Amino acid sequence: MPDPTPDALDNFAAPKRLTKLSGDSVVRAFEEETGRTSDYLLGDGDDIYLEVVGRPELSGAHHIGPDGRITLSVAGPVMVRGSTRQAAANAVAMALAPYYRNVYATVRVDKYNSNRIIVIGNVEKPGVLPFETPPSLLEVLAQVGGQKQQVPTRCSVIRGERILWLDLKRLITGDASLNIRLQRDDVVYVPDSNETSVFVLGEVKAPGIYRYSPPMSLMNVLAQAGGPTTDANIDEIHLIRPGKQQNLSLSVEELLGAEHPTRNVAIEEGDVLYVPRNGVFKVGYIIRHVNPFAYLLLISTFAVP
Repeated sequence: MPDPTPDALDNFAAPKRLTKLSGDSVVRAFEEETGRTSDYLLGDGDDIYLEVVGRPELSGAHHIGPDGRITLSVAGPVMVRGSTRQAAANAVAMALAPYYRNVYATVRVDKYNSNRIIVIGNVEKPGVLPFETPPSLLEVLAQVGGQKQQVPTRCSVIRGERILWLDLKRLITGDASLNIRLQRDDVVYVPDSNETSVFVLGEVKAPGIYRYSPPMSLMNVLAQAGGPTTDANIDEIHLIRPGKQQNLSLSVEELLGAEHPTRNVAIEEGDVLYVPRNGVFKVGYIIRHVNPFAYLLLISTFAVP
């Protein structure tokens, strides 16, 4: 067993409600933002038909390029990205005004190619999903499917520089407030179950891999593992955070005692809880030859949930 890290408690925090899950106010803000879109805005890749009344030579189909422009035979490139159909028609009329009198144009959308959502992560069919009307989160998840051997507990919606973490368990069990409407270029990320696991090793009644479910404390994990066995050294329980190379040593007395309420710290994804056997050597034969943190990372790499 590796030695405790000096001042390790400074790197562990008390459990907070809804760790890595967004609050209801953030969910409502995402939903309201999608609802504010009253008219379709043209985007890169859309196929449109431009009609210039009385000018059939200027009318025809156009494909909006990756620069957001269409090209007119006389006036050249015209920016239409982010414009409504009426605004795009006005931009075309303005571009043609130096060359023609009394120009009146209309724009029709033939194909909504820019309406797309990207789905990544632990799903059966990741990729780009086109849509005509803004889909709900459940509609998107139903289209991409899930991995049968793993049931995700959360997902995120990335919109520009903002990210929304949603509790899928609440959503699937009937909380319709989390079934938000998505909009163009949203990214839906479903993390792998290995990314939401904690590991319990040593002298506990049920060692193994446990699903990370925020908020989660050290006592929560220890209780799920059935608690220490009769052979456990309850005066030297280790909570190890391999990613930060931190090792916090605690005793059951500290966890249960009122004098140390901050000892029941919050668990993070990938943490390792190790309960040593009472009376054995502190360092085993294998660990003497391997960096202890590298060894724990090796365990988590080959562990199968």
